[in-house]
Amino acid sequence: MRRPTRTAAFSIAAVTTAAAAAALLPTLGASAAGAAPDCSVTYQVTNQWDAGFQGNVVIANSGAPKTSWDLGFSFTGGQKVTQGWNGTWTQSGTTVHVASMSYNGSLPTGGSISAGFLGTWSGTNPVPTGFTLNGAACTLVGQPTTPPPTSPTNPPTTPPTTPPTTPPTTPPTTPPTSPPGGDSAPPKLHVAGNQLLDSTGKQVVLHGVNRSGTEFACAQGNGIFDGPVDDAAINSIKSWKGVTAVRVPLNEDCWEGLSYVPAADGGANYIAAITGWVNRLVAHGITPIVELHWTHGTYTGNSAGCSDVNATCQKPMPDAQYAIPFWTSVANTFKANTSIVFDLFNEPYPDRATSTSEQAWTCWRDGGTCPGIGYQVAGMQGMLDAVRGTGAQNVVLMGGLAYSNDLTGWVAHKPNDPTGNLAAAVHVYNFNTCANTSCWDSQLAPVAAKVPLVAGEIGENTCAHAFTDSFMSWLDAHHLSYLGWTWNTWDCSSGPSLISSYDGTATNYGLGLKNHLASLG
Repeated sequence: MRRPTRTAAFSIAAVTTAAAAAALLPTLGASAAGAAPDCSVTYQVTNQWDAGFQGNVVIANSGAPKTSWDLGFSFTGGQKVTQGWNGTWTQSGTTVHVASMSYNGSLPTGGSISAGFLGTWSGTNPVPTGFTLNGAACTLVGQPTTPPPTSPTNPPTTPPTTPPTTPPTTPPTTPPTSPPGGDSAPPKLHVAGNQLLDSTGKQVVLHGVNRSGTEFACAQGNGIFDGPVDDAAINSIKSWKGVTAVRVPLNEDCWEGLSYVPAADGGANYIAAITGWVNRLVAHGITPIVELHWTHGTYTGNSAGCSDVNATCQKPMPDAQYAIPFWTSVANTFKANTSIVFDLFNEPYPDRATSTSEQAWTCWRDGGTCPGIGYQVAGMQGMLDAVRGTGAQNVVLMGGLAYSNDLTGWVAHKPNDPTGNLAAAVHVYNFNTCANTSCWDSQLAPVAAKVPLVAGEIGENTCAHAFTDSFMSWLDAHHLSYLGWTWNTWDCSSGPSLISSYDGTATNYGLGLKNHLASLG
């Protein structure tokens, strides 16, 4: 939100006929060298269309615990893996391997793990053979009695003919095979199709709050936090049943310790304070969403928040000089934990500086020299590249134009993400342009059909909650994540505030979110 400056199972069975599956089962179920294998694999095609399919493997380990794993198998019908997730996928000829990643290498005795992929096929799509785990033979189990259709019930509008950057538009029609309850909180997150999934393949829908202060206090000489952030404060947030996520806004000048920021509030001190806050949220089972909120660069054009070069207000886009190293540093700080989500930039508005929508979306994605903006812009692709250049696999959110309220060009200008862990973010308030069911159906739903969509900020400036009630119901119907603005003890003159006290006492507006989440069970 624009604020005034404050001084105070995927189990895979890729067969096209039941007879073909039955014919293959005896061969695939045979154990190597007559010994009882220490692993079993369930393989299933979860979606199939002309020339393409989506599949998943579930590995069950009955042998010794493993700190890393590598599953191998061989295609027999000329299939090719084009993209995978929840593991590193490679293919040489007919042989496919998927290896564990940093967040899911542990596979205890009796444990299981799933990994999914997209592939191409031609003619027939038979079940692979020769499943091995770390070189040892596995049995194939759990074949379905009914084969998957040759085309999905709701196939993608345009089936991919080249390696897609995301899994298909249509998500699996059955839930992934996973242990009851999925990950322990907070979940290790990755993207599959248009869903956020945990490491077991269970869908995750985030509900939570924003916690403002860390984006402005440090740049104003007022410390780092606006209110308490200790264990008791987190317990107060968790006292609202159903809160599973907290969004943490950051200031790039404070993170990088620019000279105007008081030493006590910037550089190493700021990084340590933010890291401690994020780690406490994780320790309490909360998913932190770390986002870049206030940035460097002089902008005095349409809708300027300030004329200051420093990060003391919202700018149309981040600046390349500081935002790229900022995200490199942030990603290095948090990349070891994929429970932490990165939100690249709070509320872009290059559309207010440019003369056409296409110019604005091009600036949004590519950065560089943008019409109407006097500094070199860090585009979404450049910031994403900085994150991925560290090896970080964390889910990354990207808001659209018009202060993240306009997603009309998001899909067409979507940056390339080698990990496939990219999601869209939207901010919706009662005073925004896209603030009614008709707009949500026409502009948000099509994006949510292709990638995960997170409503990173929702709210209304009336001190009531009729608007947010209606939007939350729409989001629930589409199984989408959302976070209310904001868990701060302000009044309506400073924007929607969920609480009147940091013990969790709700404002009238905050009661809308609190009661709605409690009603979800």
